[in-house]
This record gives sequence, structure tokens and C-alpha cells, in this order.
Amino acid sequence: MDVSVRELRARLSEYLRRVQRGEEVRVTHRGRVIARMTAAVHPEPRQPGAEELARRLRQIPGLMPGSGGKPVGAADPLPIRPGERQLSDIVLEQRD
Repeated sequence: MDVSVRELRARLSEYLRRVQRGEEVRVTHRGRVIARMTAAVHPEPRQPGAEELARRLRQIPGLMPGSGGKPVGAADPLPIRPGERQLSDIVLEQRD
């Protein structure tokens, strides 16, 4: 089936359903075929969700889940000396 770019844009959902059912749609511009739409042979692989990623991480030997707190041995931040600026303030200035 041939369809113009204008017609395709106006009724895209309908043509995508046709392609999904196995029809081939040829897209024309000024009477010349410029593209062909066909159903995907292999569907795109599903991206794993958060639970799946967490499950995979738990299976890695030697990897232990975090407690959610500060790492053991983490030092408290050093006090800022008079005349010094925090790095976060410098970064915010550069973003402006």
C-alpha cells in the first residue's frame, strides 16, 4: 500500500496498526517512494527493570548490598576555613 507523507502524518496510528498486522506501507513524496514500513522481524529486547537489575547484582559473588548509611570509616566533612568557599558554591556559580 502506498501512502503520502501528509497522509501518513495525519493517520500514523492507523498505518502503524496495519504494519503491525503484517502489511507493508510504502511512503511516497511527490509520487516517489522514499521509505518502506514493515513489521519488525525481532522485537526490541526489553530493558530490565529495577528489580531485575537488583536481582542480578545480588547474584554477583562477593558483592554485598549497602546498608543505606555512611560507609564504615567515612570521615565527617572538613570544616571550611575563613576565606575558603565550598566547592558546591563554585559549581553553582559556573552553571549560571
